[in-house]
Amino acid sequence: MASGIQSLKRPDGSVLAYDRLAGAPGVIFLHGLMSDRTGTKAMALADHCRDKGYAFVRFDMFGHGESSGRFEDGTISRWTDDTLAVMDALTEGPQIIVGSSMGAWVMVKAALARTSRIAGLIGIAAAPDFTEDLMWPGLSEAQRAALQAQGVVDVKSDEDPRPYPVSRALIEDGRRNLVLRGAIALDCPVRLLHGQQDVSVPWQTSPRLAERIAGKNVEVHLIKDGDHRLSRPQDLKRLCAALDALVAEARI
Repeated sequence: MASGIQSLKRPDGSVLAYDRLAGAPGVIFLHGLMSDRTGTKAMALADHCRDKGYAFVRFDMFGHGESSGRFEDGTISRWTDDTLAVMDALTEGPQIIVGSSMGAWVMVKAALARTSRIAGLIGIAAAPDFTEDLMWPGLSEAQRAALQAQGVVDVKSDEDPRPYPVSRALIEDGRRNLVLRGAIALDCPVRLLHGQQDVSVPWQTSPRLAERIAGKNVEVHLIKDGDHRLSRPQDLKRLCAALDALVAEARI
């Protein structure tokens, strides 16, 4: 890790790289798989929160960006633990969590573990249960056999020219963290943004997630010409507007 980077040390000796803005209310951004805290949406939210005076934390999950660890050693449980550690150590008061793709799955798990701290959730191309519903079915028989024998297999990405390593641990841990198989006991305001041209995560995932959330204040916003990233200027404007609306609604 480069000198000068803010880092949070975890009990196992690993470190999470993060950036933080002071203010109120609190906002936490959770990036997607194979992404990091310097992506377009994270930086747009950082600028917006700075302008609005909101507190803001963006960090690299274990095995991503400038945090320590190997990507293939990461799991949903590990990344959820990272998020809870960041929330407990680096934030105060009610928080709005913004989760992108895989980060939205972690967002749900973290919110369930800290319901009293959650003022609202915003999912961007939410991908809960993707390891079981998308990744596992997408593996060939040869890849599944290699995964069992070797523990890791490289998989082609729709969003990145580089293949990424899928571990048996990620698949098996994902099965222990599925959230779409039953009711999700959350009662906070939730906004889900999803592009209907998303080739990585079907847009139908967000309405499915909305149906599972117990609370009534849940909205799904479909962007007909939007892709998985939702990083165009108009998408970023929509995201920031959703955040401002949640802040105003929650009166925090």
